Amino acid sequence: MSMILSSGERFIHKHFHALTHRNFRYFWLGQCVSLIGTWMQNIGQSWLVLTLTGSPFLLGLIAAMQFLPITIFSLFAGTLIDKFPKKKILLVTQSVSMVLALTLSILVFTHTVQYSYVMVLAFLLGVTNTFDMPTRQSFNIEIVGKEDLMNAIALNSTTFNLARIIGPAIGATMMALLGPAWCFLLNGLSFIAVIYGLTRIQTTPYVRQKKQNVGIFREIKDGFVYISRDKRLAQTILLVTVVGTMAYNFNVLIPVFTKDVLHLKEQTYGVLMSCLGIGSLIGALTMSLRSKTGPKMAVSIVCSILISIFLILNGFATSPYVTGILLALNGTCNILFATTCNSTLQMYAKDEYRSRVMSIYSLVFAGSTPIGSLFTGSVASHFGANGAFIACGLLCLIPCSIIILLYRKKPDSSGDPAGNQA
Repeated sequence: MSMILSSGERFIHKHFHALTHRNFRYFWLGQCVSLIGTWMQNIGQSWLVLTLTGSPFLLGLIAAMQFLPITIFSLFAGTLIDKFPKKKILLVTQSVSMVLALTLSILVFTHTVQYSYVMVLAFLLGVTNTFDMPTRQSFNIEIVGKEDLMNAIALNSTTFNLARIIGPAIGATMMALLGPAWCFLLNGLSFIAVIYGLTRIQTTPYVRQKKQNVGIFREIKDGFVYISRDKRLAQTILLVTVVGTMAYNFNVLIPVFTKDVLHLKEQTYGVLMSCLGIGSLIGALTMSLRSKTGPKMAVSIVCSILISIFLILNGFATSPYVTGILLALNGTCNILFATTCNSTLQMYAKDEYRSRVMSIYSLVFAGSTPIGSLFTGSVASHFGANGAFIACGLLCLIPCSIIILLYRKKPDSSGDPAGNQA
């Protein structure tokens, strides 16, 4: 038995070394529970809206409203986050998210839910996520340090995508048997785990000292200037902008594709979302196992092209089996791309700029979703889900190719992550 435990410990130290940090274990285990609930709510909300309205455009509008606050406020959030302990911010954001999920469950249980109520709750959740996302990203380095940062990000992605497999499968079954209200209720209760984990974390927070006579708009501008002067950071942000806008609209595309193209029901929708999650889990585990080598720009470049190609191929699919395979491949590339970009920005940004860099990352990765969701919903309404898949793929492929070609000609002004620290 001791030999087995010793082998397991060696395996964790070698491949999942972020878990050797006590603070990260608390944070990670809480996320393991909470994220399953989050994915149950995601598919439950999409199916609820489609059932209430029957409109792909209105479904896209809900997704847009959920991410619109990130678009508007994330830059301001980035300048504020480093001025307060991140643990306290996360306790507030996670508590508010719990209340919003429980409120939606009550509305559905009491049969008083309306499309407008769902839209308001989605917007309020977006406001909460505006502060939650960059705070969680910046919090990683405080609880694991720079050496294990990429492994921590990969493990978080593994958890996120394992939940993407389990959550939709459970959520689709619950919707079919009991209705969507139970998805929202269980999501609300799942936040208890992450809130408890946060209360157990003990760390010395990084709090940036406010500079005299420097306003918030000047701080935002400094963040953009800092990124623009570093080839590695600038190319990464531009690629994330394109891929984040055009390639991550599955909450709109997959339910419409399931109903209108495949002519199937909730269970198939859940299975297809799980296929996306399986591919993403494979990508996340791959990043966990190779995280000691650090982020490679080539991975971001290749994956941005493959993501575009798989989206286009999905537009020509008419079989749930082919669709599932393509979604799994897309999921793998999505996570390889996102984890590499996320790690690159965090590792190569100076301490004093990291939260501002990650708020810009949140803006272009998640804050661009309103544009992508509205575009996708509109195209799907006029040309069907097939046409929307193809349009998103082309509008991802062409700009990414241009960015890659432009930055091949620029001199590399990037520094090494150690030397780039304040």
